[in-house]
This record gives sequence, structure tokens and C-alpha cells, in this order.
Amino acid sequence: MTISVDVHLMRGRFEIEASFAIETAGVTALFGPSGAGKSSLVHAIAGLLRPERGSITLNGRTVLDTARGIDVPSEKRRVGYVFQDSRLFPHLNVERNLRFGWRRAERRADEKEFAEVLEMLGIAALRDRRPGTLSGGEKQRVAIGRALLASPDILLMDEPMASLDAGRREEILPYLERLREERRLPILYVSHALDEVARLADQIVVLTDGRVGAQGSVFDLMPRIDPRSGVVLAAHIVRHLPDGLTELAFAGGPLFVHRLALAEGSAVRVRIAASDVLLALHPPEGISANNVIKARIAKLSERKGDLVDAELAAGPATLIARITRASAKRLGLISGTEVFAVIKAVTVDAPIATGDQRAI
Repeated sequence: MTISVDVHLMRGRFEIEASFAIETAGVTALFGPSGAGKSSLVHAIAGLLRPERGSITLNGRTVLDTARGIDVPSEKRRVGYVFQDSRLFPHLNVERNLRFGWRRAERRADEKEFAEVLEMLGIAALRDRRPGTLSGGEKQRVAIGRALLASPDILLMDEPMASLDAGRREEILPYLERLREERRLPILYVSHALDEVARLADQIVVLTDGRVGAQGSVFDLMPRIDPRSGVVLAAHIVRHLPDGLTELAFAGGPLFVHRLALAEGSAVRVRIAASDVLLALHPPEGISANNVIKARIAKLSERKGDLVDAELAAGPATLIARITRASAKRLGLISGTEVFAVIKAVTVDAPIATGDQRAI
């Protein structure tokens, strides 16, 4: 699946000049601050806004090329769209809302796939209810189901959790993870929330003031976007230990976390916040943390106030520790210094399970 976007779009006096390409399935986050032009850009991809000039190609199909006079109507672009609010029809029950998109699909899913989508999103038991009786998270899951049942080539999600409180976001995140892993549908996910991006995205396109500032994998770009958020690492389960721990392996060595309810060999995503990494010049003794990783200072970056970000090379992997300037001076840290990274906490995001904060 290839998605190629190269457009010039005016919204009043605000100019969007964006060019990027996505060549794999999975979740690509369109990330940036409010007002960066993210929603306008996905509206253009969906055919809801017409750029002044440019081209858009979806899976080899040119849906927009202003130079050649091509502008495929939105309903013919095979794009599923999930808005910030669910936009369900209040007079229809859940099943009739779902079948609205299903009946209009160019390539209609069969009843087996219809049932699979309901099961995947956990909405089978809601099919007789009206939208007014659903929670915010339930409404968004139904909206996602309606978009999927239109059999799209790409799913556009425009900040689908922006209107939800923290509890509802935690409710819906596992379903989005499952959608990412099971459907392997290209998803362009608009967000300005780094925690969502870190947990869901495979790739990130950074949009600032209407321009693409960077694009790359979530593992490479997260530390560059906001070092405070630390790093996202790919890992897998090595074994489950009898003392209630699970051993993970990542590029920098082993990590030990509270036991995970997943099979050995399962792939997981690990997030380590910069504030959860302490540094020592010698192997620490008599501490509660199970994870001490030998590393080397690759770079020191001063931040506002009295803080310093230490970028650490743990083999081929990168960690970030946010420490005080006084601590860096007291330890005599410079580029090349050998250190031991004491990791206080790890967030483990399993492909289909809910990630949660684990003290280790």
C-alpha cells in the first residue's frame, strides 16, 4: 500500500504546503500542535477539501491531480473517515449505523467479516442500542466500525479521542491496538498527544505551520520530537520467570518487568520516560530496581532551567536520561563517559493487550 501526498492548500491566510509518502500498512501519526494544518490535510485526502494545486495517490489510484484535472469525489476514494466526534445517526440503532457504510461500499464485506469487525471492536452487544445511550468510547468504537465496514483502502482518524476523558481514552486504546495488528490497514492517525502517538504509531509525519518537518519511524523520531517523553523501543518476550517477572529483550540487552499475560516470543513495545532513568558511574548495589543497563554518554543537551538530557548509547539502542545540571557536573559527565542507567519504570504496550505503568 502506497499513499503519496503533495499538495498546496489555503485556509484563509494560512498556507499548507505538505509533501510525504507512506509505503507500508500500519499506523502513521500525523503529529503536530493545534493549528498546524493536520485536520485540513486529512480533509483534502478524503476529498472534503480541494487543494489549490497538487496530487494525492492512494494505493496506485490517483484521486487528485490538479494539473491533469483529476478530482475523484470523496465517496469514490475508498477512504474511511473517523471524526473527532462520532457523527452517528441518532435515530438509528448501532447495527443500522454500521450497515449504513456497509451498504454503500464498492466492495461490500460479507456477513462473516461484519461479525468479525463487531467482535474486534467489542460492540456486538451494542447493536440494538441507540447512540444516545452509549458512552463516548462506545460511540467512537461504533464510528470506527462503520468506517471499516465501508471496505476502505485507507482509514483516516482525525483526533478520534480528543473529546474523551482519560478513562474513556484508556477504554478505546486497546481496540485501536488490536485494529492495528489484526487489520493491517493503512491508518493515518491525526493527533497532538504524544502518549497516543508513542503507543499506536509505526511511523510519524511531523507537521508544523503547514509544513512537513520530519518523517520516520516512531522509534527514531520520538526522542527528537520531545526528549522528555524518552524513547520507544521494540522488544520481545524471552521467558516468564517463577518470581512473577517477565524477561524482555531489546537491542540494548535484557529488561525485567512484571509478568505479562502473553506467550514467549511475543513482540511488545517498550516506553521508557527520560525522568525514569537515573545514572551511576559504577554498578549500583542495594537498590530495588531490577534493570541496570550499561551505556555510554553519546550527547548532552542543556534544557530550560537546570536540566540536562543525556542521550545514552546502550549497544545499538538509545536511551535518554533527564537529570539536573548539578548532577551532570558532579558526576563529570561528558560525551563518551561510561555509565550505568538505572531504569525506575517501564511502560509495556503489547500488540493486543493494554499497556500500563509498571514499577520495576
